[in-house]
Amino acid sequence: MAQLVNPDLVRERSRASFDTEKLTAVLYGGPDEVTRKRRIEALALKDPDYTHEDLNYLCREDQYVAMLKKSLMAARKVRELGLNERDRDSYMDFLLDWRAGAVNLHRTMFTITLQQQGNQEQRAKWLKLAEDFSILGSYLQTEMGHGTFLRGLETTATYDPSTQEFVLHSPTLTATKWWPGGLGLTVTHGVVMAQLYTQGQCMGPHMFILQLRSLDNHKPLPGITVGDIGPKYGCNDGDNGFVRFHQVRIPRDNMLMRFAQVAEDGTYSMVLDPRLIYGTMVSMRVRLTEQSNFALARAVTIAVRYSCVRHQSELTPGEPEPQILEYQTQQYKLFAHLAAAYAFWFTVQTLQTHYEQVNSRLQEGDTSGLQEIHALSAGLKAFTSLAAHRGIDECRLACGGHGYSHASGLIYLLTSQAVIVTGEGEATVMLLQLARYLVKCYAKSQAGAKLPSTVSYLQTVQSAAVSGVTARDLNNFDVLTEAYQHRAARLVKDAAEGVRFKVVSEGQSESDAWNSSLVSLVKCAEAHSHFFVVKTFVEAVRRADVDDSARAALTSLCQLYALHGICEHAGDFLQDGFLTGLDLPLARSQMCSLLSKVRSDAVPLVDAFNFHDQTLQSVLGRYDGRVYEHLYQWAKKSPLNKDQVHESYYRYLQPFLQQNRAKL
Repeated sequence: MAQLVNPDLVRERSRASFDTEKLTAVLYGGPDEVTRKRRIEALALKDPDYTHEDLNYLCREDQYVAMLKKSLMAARKVRELGLNERDRDSYMDFLLDWRAGAVNLHRTMFTITLQQQGNQEQRAKWLKLAEDFSILGSYLQTEMGHGTFLRGLETTATYDPSTQEFVLHSPTLTATKWWPGGLGLTVTHGVVMAQLYTQGQCMGPHMFILQLRSLDNHKPLPGITVGDIGPKYGCNDGDNGFVRFHQVRIPRDNMLMRFAQVAEDGTYSMVLDPRLIYGTMVSMRVRLTEQSNFALARAVTIAVRYSCVRHQSELTPGEPEPQILEYQTQQYKLFAHLAAAYAFWFTVQTLQTHYEQVNSRLQEGDTSGLQEIHALSAGLKAFTSLAAHRGIDECRLACGGHGYSHASGLIYLLTSQAVIVTGEGEATVMLLQLARYLVKCYAKSQAGAKLPSTVSYLQTVQSAAVSGVTARDLNNFDVLTEAYQHRAARLVKDAAEGVRFKVVSEGQSESDAWNSSLVSLVKCAEAHSHFFVVKTFVEAVRRADVDDSARAALTSLCQLYALHGICEHAGDFLQDGFLTGLDLPLARSQMCSLLSKVRSDAVPLVDAFNFHDQTLQSVLGRYDGRVYEHLYQWAKKSPLNKDQVHESYYRYLQPFLQQNRAKL
């Protein structure tokens, strides 16, 4: 069917320097994983039972209904197909694209919380109901007045030993649970984070499961006021909601008691380390990092393909209009984000492996790796989500006027990504959580303590600036990694010692010193995350099971990602003389040379992501490149084009014009 593909894309693919299929295998973990991915994808996307409405042409209520219908059908289908847990999750992701907040939050935060926080009896009672979709649940943590700061949550759960019940209550307006997905109209149950009070003492935030709506008629139960919070910047097919509790009583064993318990008489006891409660949040942050990676990769795929189809202006007078990807400025806009998408792809794989190792130990009560993965996931969630959000918008801008249309698919990606920047931990707050961990690790390193692997480089922080090194090969992986390591180590050192100086020499309190150092603390957390991504990318390229041609393509992307970061943050690398004024022009020159290298393989590189057109949901990014025909057809589907003369003409426009003409 090559004749049906835009000739520009045919030409781009024909000159690929590597086998795209082999690179796809590297990205997905081997040929067998690619086969599995395509099998599950086909089950989800080619099933004729599904109707795939264009949500852009539906009102908000119809968007919600369409996605609810599809998600519930998907829940039924995965049972009928007998898919295992991993395949089931892939099926739902392919089909729903992380839309349908009710079902997605149910199968992630709600179910995972029950698995990780419930004791054996509670898991036996609730998990099967959840996994069979006999109930639908949401995760109720964020409040109108509080988000990431769990200790500030106002919702209370007060134990009454006379009835052996907890009394859930929203004592203030700001205690209203706000934003949980699926809460507005859909879910029947919720896991609620509330301040536990027993025997007159507050024991801090704990988790409770409760029923929100009747299983007979879906009406809210007594004492519960629940609803939808209204239109949002994006994700308007989902019913993010609010809920208030007025003295709602639940049984004592509705407190999730794997790690802490309240006895019948109200005695509170810790069973395992209380830090284990953060396992669910870490899991979600890993997942959101993956979503950021996929969103950026999709945006780059759309923009690169469109930039090869779109022709504009003149490079040489009298010659045909070139593809806009021939312009170096377009390459600069897009290829740094293409490189970042690859970097984040490998980073997510490493993060997932690290989390799985820590989580397996957590299930046995071993918290030895929890602080490290908590800090790492917080930092990477923030770093990648911010970078993806900026990258998606730059991809949109690079597509010119058509990028502003919902037909591009980029508006959906941009508004959805904005949720990830804030959701499950606002980016700045997440970076500061990582910074606090880094400062503690730096202090430990100064005392000679051994540090975890991801921060072990802090043990080699130089006490003075490194200078006088010249003639570096800035395409060398070791040199690039060393540069990012030095930058991160120095910025952590500067931030930590800056806080300490304000306490010791200026007499500031710890809290005041911390607050007056927040900018440098965020900067050191970003630098640490950036170093981790560069180091991970380098390691992935070195160990990739590919031939020389594919490795060369990956090498160019890795070099481009690292050099672009040096040019964008030149001050950090120049500040103490680690890089010199001679290095920076060389870095820029090499970066521009790499743009030309990546240009020849740009389309094959985005093809290797292996996104189905139905996943991209973009007229501009279609695999066949037939942009203009489909853009015209897409526009004709607008409900405003249903009649040649819209009814508003007769109601408003006609009398207005006639009245004005009558005055002539």
